[in-house]
Amino acid sequence: VQLQASGGGLVEAGGSLRLSCAFSGRIFSSYTMGWFRQAPGKEREFVAAITWSGSSTYYADSVKGRFTISRDYANKKVYLQMNSLKPEDTGVYYCAADGPPHRIVVLSASYDYWGQGTLVTVSS
Repeated sequence: VQLQASGGGLVEAGGSLRLSCAFSGRIFSSYTMGWFRQAPGKEREFVAAITWSGSSTYYADSVKGRFTISRDYANKKVYLQMNSLKPEDTGVYYCAADGPPHRIVVLSASYDYWGQGTLVTVSS
């Protein structure tokens, strides 16, 4: 499995960005997909996840109501729509894939594969 994240950039507070993660190899529909982020000087933290079936989504409290995770099975992509961005959303965003047996989605240790990250910078 290879993951390629894209869509990061510089945006003003209150703006929007949409991150994409392209999945290659194996069976996309078997993988729960997640987004994590890491701010400078901080540990990597959970942002959002969507189950392999697409039936459930999970969000960190800090992004709930502002971010939306979705997946496109035909094109094997996962998206993170980020609205009402805040300076504290700044960081490198990573997509990750968790194959079966699926584990706790908020834990980075649950994920088997990681993308290279895309930088999001929100200016105040």
